[in-house]
Amino acid sequence: MLRGGYVESEALAAELVAHVRTELGPIATPSAIRFAAKLPKTRSGKIMRRLLKAQETGQDLGDVTTLEE
Repeated sequence: MLRGGYVESEALAAELVAHVRTELGPIATPSAIRFAAKLPKTRSGKIMRRLLKAQETGQDLGDVTTLEE
C-alpha cells in the first residue's frame, strides 16, 4: 500500500527494490513488487498475512469469515 502523495509506477517499484538492496543487502532483494489498494484485515484491524501468502502461492484462501468488509 502506498502512502498519500505517492503514485504507483515502475520507477517507484525500482526505487523501492534499490532501497531494500542498499539497506538489507542483495540477499533480501525482492524479485517483484505489487501495489495494492488495501490489505486484507480482520475486524479488529490486524493484517491477515495468511491470505497474502495464499494469494501469492495460489493456495485456497480458507476461512475468510473474519475478513473486514
